[in-house]
Amino acid sequence: MAGSLQAVPGFNLQPSAEQVPLSTNYITNFDFLNQYLPDTYEKEFERYGNRSIASFLRMVSAEIPSNSDLIKWAEQGRLHTKYVNCTSADAAGSDTATITVADTLDPGTGGIAIRKGQTVMVSANNGSGFNKGIVVDVDTAAGTFDVAYYEAGGQTFAAAAVCSVFIYGSEFKKGTNGMQGSLEASDEIFENSPIIIKDKYAVSGSDMAQIGWVEITTENGASGFLWYLKSEGETRLRFDDYLETSMIEAVPAETGSGAATQTTYADAGNKGSEGVFYVVNDRGNVWGGGYPEALTDFDSIVARLDKQGSIEENVLFLNRDFSFAIDDMLATLNGYVSGGSANSASFGLFDNDTEMALNLGFTGFRRGYDFYKSDWKYLNDPTMRGGVSGSGKVNGLLVPAGSTTVYDQVLGKNAKRPFLHVRYRKSEVEDRRYKTWITGSAGGAMNSDLDAMEVNFLSERAVCTLGANNFVLFND
Repeated sequence: MAGSLQAVPGFNLQPSAEQVPLSTNYITNFDFLNQYLPDTYEKEFERYGNRSIASFLRMVSAEIPSNSDLIKWAEQGRLHTKYVNCTSADAAGSDTATITVADTLDPGTGGIAIRKGQTVMVSANNGSGFNKGIVVDVDTAAGTFDVAYYEAGGQTFAAAAVCSVFIYGSEFKKGTNGMQGSLEASDEIFENSPIIIKDKYAVSGSDMAQIGWVEITTENGASGFLWYLKSEGETRLRFDDYLETSMIEAVPAETGSGAATQTTYADAGNKGSEGVFYVVNDRGNVWGGGYPEALTDFDSIVARLDKQGSIEENVLFLNRDFSFAIDDMLATLNGYVSGGSANSASFGLFDNDTEMALNLGFTGFRRGYDFYKSDWKYLNDPTMRGGVSGSGKVNGLLVPAGSTTVYDQVLGKNAKRPFLHVRYRKSEVEDRRYKTWITGSAGGAMNSDLDAMEVNFLSERAVCTLGANNFVLFND
């Protein structure tokens, strides 16, 4: 009989980030005549394991200094030209036709990138027919061109049928002039601006005089006895996480938005930045309605990647459900699994052992491209994206591996960069990658009259998502 996890006791979403003393922080039984005093553990028990969720950008990105308030780069456009929203003004059977291009015109010239003498293929989008012809006249500004078909039967599709056009070459007679006009390289310019991220931990001088040691093991591997520095250490870990999640979740403040126009808190930022999710959702590939669970689903992803950069190796960062779905999909290829095909594989055929633990997971697979699979803690953590459902839920992200060459507008030259990398502000006199400093009059600090020690954290950074057309975001 199948069951389910009960809703209680559940999990605590705020295990330690408390700003005020609570009654549960102190022993309240001070009856010294009571012989049954409680035994206390001086070592802190790690009931939530490693609570940090930062790891994603460390695995797939680099950190590169920048000395500007604005980061700009150029990405290559397509090498070949194709228009997919065209119509013919002439009827089926016509030897010539005037084709109107309704696609977005070239932003540089305001016209179409088709010239006289070029040979084109014109095909109806509904599959009713196609022709090949030579361009005999072009009205660049109007977005139209005249084509003479090579086929004696003339145009194979009806007038006004929506069709696609691509250029496959050119043809000229002997002793003629050269091609009229030329084409400029098409680049797309992208930009992002860094945001300033801050945090602070404060402890009063009086509290620093009340020593109480706690033995701990931190998420960064350190262990030992800490006093008030335990809270400072957790503030630092939380700030480290925010450095990553800010780069993942940041969005630009739209004109007229509340963030851009608010006056309640003058110190609050008002511009935002373009995080990874925002960029991929805006100009990348998005899988909606859950996640792919069958090879045919991945075939559609491979087909889309074929039309993009065709990056050979890709990493899938997934939540637990998506990861299990891929494991189940690959497991069904085993002929001994119910529903497996007759020609399916039997994994572990020669290495199985009666005392060997059965591994039900896969680390990757190849289907057209190499796909490596990794669990992403951020998507599982209930205090972060793991607690989101519905339209805001993200099941995974496909990230191309390796690097790409782009033209850096600030450096003024081509530069090789990881597809995903972080730029932080830095100059000869100021490094804002990860700043920390102490203020106050306690704990060794003597730079103000504040009877406390304040540990300040600051970073100014932005994430650059290059070639977003090669990323895939898996939304719910």
